[in-house]
Amino acid sequence: MENNTSSARTDRKLIERNRRNQMKALYSKLNSIVPRQQSSRGGTSLPDQLHEATKYIKKLQINLEKMKEKKDSLMEIQKPSNVRMNRGKVLGLKAPEIEIHQMGSALEVVLITGLDCQFMFNEVLRVLSEEGADIVNASYTVVQDTGFHIIHSKVEQSTNGPARITERLKRFMYGSGAL
Repeated sequence: MENNTSSARTDRKLIERNRRNQMKALYSKLNSIVPRQQSSRGGTSLPDQLHEATKYIKKLQINLEKMKEKKDSLMEIQKPSNVRMNRGKVLGLKAPEIEIHQMGSALEVVLITGLDCQFMFNEVLRVLSEEGADIVNASYTVVQDTGFHIIHSKVEQSTNGPARITERLKRFMYGSGAL
């Protein structure tokens, strides 16, 4: 019987040693993943390591939430809806408008947007440039929550450029069904 108890005791010691070694390896892995603080050089106690890891994980969770909120707000800007929610408040958005006037070889583009659609100005400039229009002047004015963009450009009369530019800009602004 004494042989059985010493065998069981040896088994428990072996199991406990394996558990401690496994915990030591896990602590070491955790310590290698968590960035070290500048002030803590040298050996840090196990409770301090766990405390630092907890603080780091909480910080990551807060950063993740902030990034999700930022992503959601950026995704809201891209929605073609006229109403957006911002922290429970309903905000009315101005639907973008575009007017294109051709006067001989001159092409004037008037773009009216809300402040959340400033990227459209860049897109209009890109389309004009791709179609070979020479941009003579581009300006904008902001009045309250509305941006007024005016672009003066010169296009070749001989080609079908002005009609193609008008078509592309309207397709960009209102979708393919707008033509």
